[in-house]
Amino acid sequence: MADTVIRNATIIDGTGAQRFTGDVTIEDGHINEVGSSSGAAAVEVDATGLVLAPGFVDVHTHDDGALLQHPDMAFKISQGCTSVVVGNCGFSAIPAVHGDNTLDLSGVQANWSDLDGYRQNVENSGPALNAMMLVGHNTIRSMEMGTERRAPTDRELERMQQHVELAMEQGACGFSTGLIYRPGRWADTEEVLELAKIVAPFDGIYATHMRNENDYLLEAVDEALEIGAKAGVAVQISHHKAAGKRNWGKVEESLAKVDAAVAEGAKVTLDVYPYTAGSGPMVQYFDIDNPNPELAQAIQLASCPAFRHYEGRMLVDIAAELGITAPEAVRHILTAPDGKKTICIQHVMDEGDIVSNLRHDRVMIGSDGIPDLTGRPHPRLFGTFPRVLGRYVREQGILDLESAVRRMTSLSCDVHGLSGRGRITEGNWADLVLFDPDVVVDVASYEDPKRESLGIRNVWVNGDLAFDNGVHTQVGSGKVLRYREH
Repeated sequence: MADTVIRNATIIDGTGAQRFTGDVTIEDGHINEVGSSSGAAAVEVDATGLVLAPGFVDVHTHDDGALLQHPDMAFKISQGCTSVVVGNCGFSAIPAVHGDNTLDLSGVQANWSDLDGYRQNVENSGPALNAMMLVGHNTIRSMEMGTERRAPTDRELERMQQHVELAMEQGACGFSTGLIYRPGRWADTEEVLELAKIVAPFDGIYATHMRNENDYLLEAVDEALEIGAKAGVAVQISHHKAAGKRNWGKVEESLAKVDAAVAEGAKVTLDVYPYTAGSGPMVQYFDIDNPNPELAQAIQLASCPAFRHYEGRMLVDIAAELGITAPEAVRHILTAPDGKKTICIQHVMDEGDIVSNLRHDRVMIGSDGIPDLTGRPHPRLFGTFPRVLGRYVREQGILDLESAVRRMTSLSCDVHGLSGRGRITEGNWADLVLFDPDVVVDVASYEDPKRESLGIRNVWVNGDLAFDNGVHTQVGSGKVLRYREH
Protein backbone atom coordinates (compact mmCIF):
# COMPACT_ATOMS: atom_id res chain seq x y z
CA MET A 1 0.00 0.00 0.00
CA ALA A 2 1.27 3.47 -0.93
CA ASP A 3 2.00 6.08 1.71
CA THR A 4 -0.07 8.86 0.11
CA VAL A 5 -2.22 9.30 -2.97
CA ILE A 6 -3.25 12.76 -4.18
CA ARG A 7 -6.36 12.36 -6.33
CA ASN A 8 -7.98 14.47 -9.04
CA ALA A 9 -5.27 17.14 -8.99
CA THR A 10 -4.64 19.63 -11.75
CA ILE A 11 -1.03 18.58 -12.34
CA ILE A 12 1.50 21.14 -13.56
CA ASP A 13 4.57 18.95 -13.87
CA GLY A 14 7.29 21.63 -13.81
CA THR A 15 8.48 21.24 -17.40
CA GLY A 16 6.34 24.02 -18.84
CA ALA A 17 3.99 21.45 -20.42
CA GLN A 18 0.24 21.98 -20.31
CA ARG A 19 -1.61 21.00 -17.15
CA PHE A 20 -3.58 17.76 -16.93
CA THR A 21 -5.84 16.11 -14.37
CA GLY A 22 -4.67 13.01 -12.56
CA ASP A 23 -3.44 11.28 -9.43
CA VAL A 24 0.02 11.18 -7.88
CA THR A 25 1.12 8.40 -5.54
CA ILE A 26 3.92 8.79 -2.99
CA GLU A 27 5.83 5.81 -1.66
CA ASP A 28 9.10 5.67 0.29
CA GLY A 29 9.80 9.38 -0.25
CA HIS A 30 9.41 9.21 -4.02
CA ILE A 31 6.75 9.74 -6.67
CA ASN A 32 5.63 6.21 -7.45
CA GLU A 33 2.84 6.80 -9.93
CA VAL A 34 1.51 9.67 -12.05
CA GLY A 35 -1.77 9.48 -13.92
CA SER A 36 -4.52 7.27 -12.59
CA SER A 37 -4.17 5.36 -9.35
CA SER A 38 -6.67 2.74 -8.29
CA GLY A 39 -4.60 1.39 -5.41
CA ALA A 40 -5.15 2.14 -1.75
CA ALA A 41 -2.93 4.42 0.32
CA ALA A 42 -2.49 5.15 4.00
CA VAL A 43 -3.42 8.79 3.32
CA GLU A 44 -5.75 9.99 0.57
CA VAL A 45 -5.93 13.66 -0.44
CA ASP A 46 -8.75 14.99 -2.61
CA ALA A 47 -7.16 17.70 -4.76
CA THR A 48 -10.18 18.52 -6.91
CA GLY A 49 -9.86 22.10 -8.18
CA LEU A 50 -6.32 22.46 -6.83
CA VAL A 51 -2.95 22.58 -8.60
CA LEU A 52 -0.26 20.05 -7.74
CA ALA A 53 3.24 21.21 -8.70
CA PRO A 54 6.80 20.27 -7.83
CA GLY A 55 7.90 22.01 -4.64
CA PHE A 56 9.25 25.48 -5.29
CA VAL A 57 13.00 26.11 -5.09
CA ASP A 58 14.14 29.44 -3.65
CA VAL A 59 17.38 29.85 -5.57
CA HIS A 60 18.55 32.97 -3.78
CA THR A 61 18.48 32.82 0.00
CA HIS A 62 20.54 33.71 3.04
CA ASP A 63 19.10 30.82 5.02
CA ASP A 64 22.46 29.22 5.92
CA GLY A 65 22.01 30.04 9.61
CA ALA A 66 18.21 29.89 9.58
CA LEU A 67 18.33 26.15 8.87
CA LEU A 68 19.85 25.85 12.36
CA GLN A 69 18.16 28.78 14.13
CA HIS A 70 14.68 28.15 12.65
CA PRO A 71 14.71 24.55 11.36
CA ASP A 72 10.95 24.63 10.87
CA MET A 73 11.63 27.21 8.10
CA ALA A 74 8.01 28.31 8.46
CA PHE A 75 8.51 31.40 6.28
CA LYS A 76 9.56 29.22 3.32
CA ILE A 77 7.45 26.08 3.75
CA SER A 78 4.31 28.25 3.96
CA GLN A 79 5.15 29.62 0.48
CA GLY A 80 5.34 26.13 -1.02
CA CYS A 81 9.14 25.98 -1.01
CA THR A 82 10.71 22.56 -0.54
CA SER A 83 14.35 23.53 -1.20
CA VAL A 84 16.56 26.59 -0.79
CA VAL A 85 19.95 27.53 -2.24
CA VAL A 86 22.19 29.05 0.44
CA GLY A 87 25.58 30.75 0.40
CA ASN A 88 24.57 33.57 -1.94
CA CYS A 89 26.14 37.02 -2.47
CA GLY A 90 29.56 35.74 -1.46
CA PHE A 91 28.45 35.04 2.13
CA SER A 92 28.28 31.39 3.16
CA ALA A 93 28.31 29.41 6.39
CA ILE A 94 31.26 27.46 4.98
CA PRO A 95 34.17 27.38 5.39
CA ALA A 96 34.15 28.28 9.07
CA VAL A 97 36.38 28.24 12.10
CA HIS A 98 35.03 25.85 14.71
CA GLY A 99 33.69 27.88 17.65
CA ASP A 100 33.72 31.23 15.81
CA ASN A 101 30.77 33.06 14.29
CA THR A 102 30.13 32.18 10.67
CA LEU A 103 30.75 34.76 7.96
CA ASP A 104 27.34 34.40 6.34
CA LEU A 105 24.65 36.95 7.21
CA SER A 106 23.44 35.03 10.28
CA GLY A 107 26.62 34.99 12.34
CA VAL A 108 25.69 31.71 14.05
CA GLN A 109 28.46 30.00 15.98
CA ALA A 110 30.04 27.30 13.84
CA ASN A 111 30.21 23.74 15.06
CA TRP A 112 31.89 22.75 11.79
CA SER A 113 34.68 23.79 9.44
CA ASP A 114 33.48 22.54 6.05
CA LEU A 115 30.38 21.54 4.10
CA ASP A 116 30.37 17.96 5.42
CA GLY A 117 30.31 19.28 8.99
CA TYR A 118 27.65 21.89 8.18
CA ARG A 119 25.51 19.20 6.50
CA GLN A 120 25.68 17.00 9.59
CA ASN A 121 24.72 19.87 11.92
CA VAL A 122 21.78 20.97 9.76
CA GLU A 123 20.43 17.47 9.26
CA ASN A 124 20.70 16.81 13.00
CA SER A 125 18.43 19.84 13.54
CA GLY A 126 15.66 18.22 11.45
CA PRO A 127 15.18 20.93 8.82
CA ALA A 128 11.75 21.28 7.25
CA LEU A 129 13.17 21.52 3.72
CA ASN A 130 16.20 20.77 1.57
CA ALA A 131 19.23 22.99 1.01
CA MET A 132 21.92 23.29 -1.66
CA MET A 133 25.13 25.20 -0.88
CA LEU A 134 27.20 27.79 -2.74
CA VAL A 135 30.63 28.63 -1.29
CA GLY A 136 31.04 32.37 -0.82
CA HIS A 137 33.91 34.59 -1.93
CA ASN A 138 33.48 37.16 0.86
CA THR A 139 33.69 34.35 3.39
CA ILE A 140 36.85 32.74 2.05
CA ARG A 141 38.54 36.11 1.42
CA SER A 142 37.81 37.22 4.98
CA MET A 143 39.23 33.98 6.33
CA GLU A 144 42.46 34.23 4.35
CA MET A 145 42.98 38.01 4.00
CA GLY A 146 40.85 39.66 6.66
CA THR A 147 39.85 43.14 5.49
CA GLU A 148 42.93 43.77 3.33
CA ARG A 149 42.23 46.11 0.38
CA ARG A 150 44.66 44.51 -2.05
CA ALA A 151 45.16 41.60 -4.38
CA PRO A 152 45.95 38.29 -2.70
CA THR A 153 49.44 36.86 -2.64
CA ASP A 154 49.96 33.64 -4.58
CA ARG A 155 49.74 31.68 -1.33
CA GLU A 156 46.54 33.44 -0.23
CA LEU A 157 44.93 32.81 -3.62
CA GLU A 158 45.97 29.16 -3.43
CA ARG A 159 44.35 28.76 -0.01
CA MET A 160 41.14 30.39 -1.26
CA GLN A 161 41.14 28.02 -4.22
CA GLN A 162 41.52 25.09 -1.83
CA HIS A 163 38.41 26.22 0.08
CA VAL A 164 36.41 26.32 -3.18
CA GLU A 165 37.71 22.94 -4.28
CA LEU A 166 36.89 21.26 -0.97
CA ALA A 167 33.36 22.68 -1.00
CA MET A 168 32.81 21.41 -4.54
CA GLU A 169 34.17 17.98 -3.60
CA GLN A 170 31.71 17.87 -0.70
CA GLY A 171 28.70 18.69 -2.87
CA ALA A 172 28.42 22.47 -3.29
CA CYS A 173 26.81 23.59 -6.56
CA GLY A 174 29.17 26.48 -7.19
CA PHE A 175 30.93 29.66 -6.11
CA SER A 176 29.20 32.94 -5.28
CA THR A 177 30.37 36.54 -5.14
CA GLY A 178 29.02 39.74 -3.66
CA LEU A 179 31.19 42.30 -5.40
CA ILE A 180 29.47 45.37 -3.97
CA TYR A 181 30.15 44.16 -0.43
CA ARG A 182 33.25 44.26 1.73
CA PRO A 183 35.68 42.55 1.27
CA GLY A 184 34.63 41.30 -2.19
CA ARG A 185 34.59 44.81 -3.63
CA TRP A 186 38.37 44.93 -3.25
CA ALA A 187 38.88 41.90 -5.49
CA ASP A 188 39.75 42.50 -9.13
CA THR A 189 38.30 40.49 -11.99
CA GLU A 190 41.39 38.29 -12.19
CA GLU A 191 41.05 37.12 -8.57
CA VAL A 192 37.42 36.14 -9.08
CA LEU A 193 38.27 34.43 -12.37
CA GLU A 194 41.01 32.30 -10.77
CA LEU A 195 38.53 31.14 -8.11
CA ALA A 196 35.73 30.51 -10.61
CA LYS A 197 38.09 28.30 -12.62
CA ILE A 198 38.14 25.84 -9.70
CA VAL A 199 34.43 25.22 -10.25
CA ALA A 200 34.85 24.26 -13.92
CA PRO A 201 35.99 20.61 -13.48
CA PHE A 202 32.89 20.03 -11.33
CA ASP A 203 30.64 21.66 -13.96
CA GLY A 204 29.37 23.98 -11.23
CA ILE A 205 28.06 27.53 -11.47
CA TYR A 206 29.31 31.05 -10.81
CA ALA A 207 26.53 32.93 -8.99
CA THR A 208 27.14 36.64 -8.67
CA HIS A 209 25.77 39.66 -6.91
CA MET A 210 27.47 41.79 -9.49
CA ARG A 211 29.85 44.67 -8.87
CA ASN A 212 27.23 47.26 -9.71
CA GLU A 213 23.45 47.21 -10.08
CA ASN A 214 22.87 50.89 -10.81
CA ASP A 215 24.90 53.33 -12.93
CA TYR A 216 27.35 50.67 -14.13
CA LEU A 217 24.95 47.74 -14.40
CA LEU A 218 25.85 46.96 -18.01
CA GLU A 219 29.58 47.00 -17.31
CA ALA A 220 28.98 44.65 -14.37
CA VAL A 221 27.08 42.25 -16.63
CA ASP A 222 30.02 42.32 -19.03
CA GLU A 223 32.38 41.40 -16.18
CA ALA A 224 30.17 38.50 -15.07
CA LEU A 225 29.90 37.16 -18.60
CA GLU A 226 33.67 37.53 -19.10
CA ILE A 227 34.38 35.53 -15.92
CA GLY A 228 31.99 32.80 -17.01
CA ALA A 229 33.48 32.60 -20.50
CA LYS A 230 37.13 32.58 -19.39
CA ALA A 231 36.53 30.16 -16.50
CA GLY A 232 34.34 27.87 -18.59
CA VAL A 233 31.45 27.91 -16.12
CA ALA A 234 27.74 28.70 -16.19
CA VAL A 235 26.79 32.14 -14.82
CA GLN A 236 23.86 32.83 -12.52
CA ILE A 237 23.13 36.56 -12.16
CA SER A 238 21.63 37.20 -8.74
CA HIS A 239 18.56 39.41 -8.13
CA HIS A 240 18.77 41.09 -11.54
CA LYS A 241 17.76 44.74 -11.21
CA ALA A 242 18.48 48.34 -12.14
CA ALA A 243 18.62 50.49 -9.01
CA GLY A 244 18.05 54.23 -8.96
CA LYS A 245 15.47 56.09 -11.05
CA ARG A 246 17.97 57.22 -13.69
CA ASN A 247 18.76 53.55 -14.40
CA TRP A 248 15.21 52.23 -14.66
CA GLY A 249 14.74 50.39 -17.94
CA LYS A 250 18.35 49.19 -18.18
CA VAL A 251 17.15 45.68 -17.34
CA GLU A 252 16.06 45.32 -20.98
CA GLU A 253 19.60 46.12 -22.13
CA SER A 254 21.24 43.74 -19.68
CA LEU A 255 18.83 40.95 -20.66
CA ALA A 256 19.82 41.60 -24.28
CA LYS A 257 23.48 41.12 -23.28
CA VAL A 258 22.56 37.80 -21.70
CA ASP A 259 20.64 36.73 -24.81
CA ALA A 260 23.63 37.59 -27.02
CA ALA A 261 25.99 35.57 -24.81
CA VAL A 262 23.62 32.59 -24.80
CA ALA A 263 23.35 32.77 -28.60
CA GLU A 264 27.14 32.38 -28.70
CA GLY A 265 27.05 29.30 -26.48
CA ALA A 266 27.31 30.72 -22.95
CA LYS A 267 25.27 29.24 -20.12
CA VAL A 268 23.62 32.15 -18.32
CA THR A 269 20.55 32.35 -16.08
CA LEU A 270 19.20 34.95 -13.66
CA ASP A 271 16.93 35.27 -10.65
CA VAL A 272 14.59 38.01 -9.49
CA TYR A 273 12.43 38.86 -6.50
CA PRO A 274 9.05 40.45 -7.31
CA TYR A 275 9.40 43.66 -5.29
CA THR A 276 10.64 47.20 -5.99
CA ALA A 277 12.77 47.27 -2.83
CA GLY A 278 15.92 45.40 -1.89
CA SER A 279 17.36 44.71 1.55
CA GLY A 280 20.68 44.04 3.23
CA PRO A 281 23.19 45.13 5.90
CA MET A 282 22.95 48.92 6.04
CA VAL A 283 26.65 49.39 6.80
CA GLN A 284 27.51 47.84 3.43
CA TYR A 285 25.65 50.52 1.46
CA PHE A 286 26.96 53.70 3.07
CA ASP A 287 30.25 55.47 3.61
CA ILE A 288 29.74 56.41 7.27
CA ASP A 289 31.86 59.55 6.83
CA ASN A 290 29.88 60.72 3.82
CA PRO A 291 26.48 58.96 3.50
CA ASN A 292 24.82 59.15 0.09
CA PRO A 293 21.88 61.56 0.55
CA GLU A 294 19.92 60.17 -2.41
CA LEU A 295 20.05 56.61 -1.09
CA ALA A 296 19.28 57.79 2.44
CA GLN A 297 15.92 59.11 1.17
CA ALA A 298 14.94 55.57 0.07
CA ILE A 299 15.83 53.69 3.26
CA GLN A 300 13.41 51.89 5.57
CA LEU A 301 14.69 50.08 8.66
CA ALA A 302 13.99 46.36 8.92
CA SER A 303 16.10 45.27 11.89
CA CYS A 304 17.77 47.85 14.11
CA PRO A 305 19.16 46.38 17.35
CA ALA A 306 20.40 49.79 18.52
CA PHE A 307 16.98 51.45 18.20
CA ARG A 308 14.21 48.86 18.05
CA HIS A 309 11.54 51.58 17.91
CA TYR A 310 12.89 52.64 14.48
CA GLU A 311 12.05 49.27 12.89
CA GLY A 312 9.56 49.52 10.06
CA ARG A 313 10.04 53.28 9.70
CA MET A 314 11.50 55.35 6.87
CA LEU A 315 14.82 56.97 7.63
CA VAL A 316 13.63 60.40 6.48
CA ASP A 317 10.81 60.30 9.06
CA ILE A 318 13.25 59.35 11.82
CA ALA A 319 15.55 62.18 10.74
CA ALA A 320 12.70 64.71 10.77
CA GLU A 321 11.69 63.58 14.25
CA LEU A 322 15.28 64.03 15.48
CA GLY A 323 15.70 67.36 13.69
CA ILE A 324 18.65 66.15 11.60
CA THR A 325 19.29 65.35 7.94
CA ALA A 326 18.85 61.86 6.52
CA PRO A 327 22.65 61.38 6.07
CA GLU A 328 23.10 62.42 9.70
CA ALA A 329 20.49 59.83 10.67
CA VAL A 330 22.55 57.18 8.82
CA ARG A 331 25.58 58.09 10.95
CA HIS A 332 23.45 58.23 14.11
CA ILE A 333 22.31 54.64 13.55
CA LEU A 334 25.48 53.03 12.21
CA THR A 335 27.77 54.50 14.88
CA ALA A 336 25.56 53.39 17.78
CA PRO A 337 26.39 50.20 19.72
CA ASP A 338 25.27 47.28 17.49
CA GLY A 339 24.50 49.85 14.80
CA LYS A 340 26.44 47.89 12.22
CA LYS A 341 23.99 44.99 12.66
CA THR A 342 21.20 47.13 11.17
CA ILE A 343 19.34 45.59 8.21
CA CYS A 344 17.71 48.12 5.90
CA ILE A 345 15.24 48.07 3.02
CA GLN A 346 15.98 50.23 -0.02
CA HIS A 347 13.06 51.41 -2.19
CA VAL A 348 15.07 51.96 -5.39
CA MET A 349 13.58 49.85 -8.22
CA ASP A 350 10.93 50.07 -10.91
CA GLU A 351 7.90 47.84 -11.40
CA GLY A 352 8.48 47.80 -15.15
CA ASP A 353 11.86 46.15 -14.68
CA ILE A 354 10.30 43.40 -12.55
CA VAL A 355 7.86 42.69 -15.37
CA SER A 356 10.69 42.60 -17.94
CA ASN A 357 12.53 40.08 -15.80
CA LEU A 358 9.50 37.90 -15.20
CA ARG A 359 8.78 37.71 -18.93
CA HIS A 360 12.26 36.34 -19.70
CA ASP A 361 12.41 32.55 -19.86
CA ARG A 362 15.90 32.30 -18.33
CA VAL A 363 14.82 34.12 -15.15
CA MET A 364 13.93 32.08 -12.08
CA ILE A 365 12.59 33.16 -8.69
CA GLY A 366 14.65 33.88 -5.58
CA SER A 367 13.47 35.71 -2.46
CA ASP A 368 16.82 37.09 -1.23
CA GLY A 369 15.10 37.32 2.15
CA ILE A 370 17.21 37.90 5.25
CA PRO A 371 15.74 35.73 8.01
CA ASP A 372 16.20 38.08 10.96
CA LEU A 373 12.82 37.54 12.59
CA THR A 374 13.44 39.91 15.48
CA GLY A 375 12.57 43.00 13.47
CA ARG A 376 10.37 43.72 10.47
CA PRO A 377 12.07 41.88 7.61
CA HIS A 378 11.42 42.64 3.95
CA PRO A 379 8.08 40.98 3.08
CA ARG A 380 9.81 38.89 0.41
CA LEU A 381 10.95 36.58 3.20
CA PHE A 382 7.36 35.36 3.61
CA GLY A 383 5.68 36.29 0.33
CA THR A 384 7.85 35.90 -2.78
CA PHE A 385 6.44 32.79 -4.48
CA PRO A 386 2.71 33.36 -3.79
CA ARG A 387 3.22 36.97 -4.92
CA VAL A 388 4.41 35.80 -8.34
CA LEU A 389 1.52 33.32 -8.61
CA GLY A 390 -1.13 35.75 -7.40
CA ARG A 391 -0.08 39.18 -8.61
CA TYR A 392 1.87 38.46 -11.79
CA VAL A 393 0.20 35.25 -13.04
CA ARG A 394 -3.45 35.41 -11.98
CA GLU A 395 -4.05 39.17 -11.69
CA GLN A 396 -1.78 40.64 -14.38
CA GLY A 397 -1.19 37.73 -16.75
CA ILE A 398 2.50 38.63 -17.12
CA LEU A 399 3.27 34.93 -17.52
CA ASP A 400 1.14 31.81 -17.53
CA LEU A 401 1.00 29.39 -14.61
CA GLU A 402 2.90 26.61 -16.39
CA SER A 403 5.77 28.97 -17.20
CA ALA A 404 5.87 30.41 -13.70
CA VAL A 405 6.00 26.93 -12.16
CA ARG A 406 8.81 25.88 -14.55
CA ARG A 407 10.88 28.86 -13.38
CA MET A 408 10.30 27.92 -9.75
CA THR A 409 11.02 24.21 -10.22
CA SER A 410 12.68 22.36 -13.10
CA LEU A 411 14.78 25.31 -14.32
CA SER A 412 15.96 26.01 -10.78
CA CYS A 413 16.78 22.35 -10.13
CA ASP A 414 18.59 21.89 -13.43
CA VAL A 415 20.81 24.96 -12.92
CA HIS A 416 21.60 24.26 -9.26
CA GLY A 417 21.96 20.50 -9.55
CA LEU A 418 19.01 19.34 -7.45
CA SER A 419 18.82 15.98 -9.18
CA GLY A 420 15.60 13.99 -9.07
CA ARG A 421 13.59 17.08 -8.16
CA GLY A 422 11.66 19.84 -9.91
CA ARG A 423 9.45 17.60 -12.05
CA ILE A 424 6.42 15.47 -11.28
CA THR A 425 7.60 12.25 -12.81
CA GLU A 426 7.83 8.70 -11.55
CA GLY A 427 11.01 7.98 -9.60
CA ASN A 428 11.67 11.60 -8.58
CA TRP A 429 11.70 12.68 -4.97
CA ALA A 430 8.25 13.64 -3.72
CA ASP A 431 8.86 17.36 -3.16
CA LEU A 432 5.37 18.68 -3.93
CA VAL A 433 3.08 21.64 -3.32
CA LEU A 434 -0.71 21.67 -3.56
CA PHE A 435 -2.26 25.12 -3.93
CA ASP A 436 -5.44 26.91 -4.93
CA PRO A 437 -4.67 28.94 -8.08
CA ASP A 438 -7.70 31.15 -7.52
CA VAL A 439 -6.64 32.15 -4.01
CA VAL A 440 -2.86 31.96 -3.75
CA VAL A 441 -1.37 35.36 -2.92
CA ASP A 442 1.07 37.06 -0.56
CA VAL A 443 -0.27 39.07 2.38
CA ALA A 444 3.06 40.09 3.96
CA SER A 445 3.61 43.86 3.71
CA TYR A 446 6.41 46.26 4.62
CA GLU A 447 4.34 47.33 7.62
CA ASP A 448 3.36 43.79 8.68
CA PRO A 449 5.88 41.45 7.02
CA LYS A 450 5.75 38.25 9.06
CA ARG A 451 2.47 36.95 7.62
CA GLU A 452 2.13 33.60 5.89
CA SER A 453 0.61 33.61 2.41
CA LEU A 454 -2.83 32.42 1.42
CA GLY A 455 -3.76 29.53 -0.85
CA ILE A 456 -0.96 27.06 -0.12
CA ARG A 457 -2.73 23.89 1.07
CA ASN A 458 -0.13 21.13 1.44
CA VAL A 459 3.62 20.77 1.08
CA TRP A 460 5.50 17.47 0.98
CA VAL A 461 9.27 17.27 1.44
CA ASN A 462 10.94 13.99 0.50
CA GLY A 463 7.51 12.37 0.67
CA ASP A 464 6.59 13.60 4.15
CA LEU A 465 3.80 16.11 4.79
CA ALA A 466 5.53 19.26 6.06
CA PHE A 467 2.64 21.75 5.79
CA ASP A 468 -1.02 20.88 6.11
CA ASN A 469 -3.64 23.62 5.65
CA GLY A 470 -1.72 26.19 7.65
CA VAL A 471 -0.26 23.73 10.17
CA HIS A 472 3.49 23.17 10.25
CA THR A 473 3.85 19.47 11.00
CA GLN A 474 7.48 19.74 12.21
CA VAL A 475 8.27 16.45 10.47
CA GLY A 476 11.79 17.68 9.68
CA SER A 477 12.49 15.57 6.61
CA GLY A 478 14.77 17.98 4.77
CA LYS A 479 18.37 17.28 3.72
CA VAL A 480 21.48 19.21 2.70
CA LEU A 481 21.79 18.02 -0.86
CA ARG A 482 24.85 17.20 -2.94
CA TYR A 483 25.23 18.73 -6.39
CA ARG A 484 23.73 16.50 -9.06
CA GLU A 485 23.29 13.52 -6.78
CA HIS A 486 19.81 11.94 -6.96
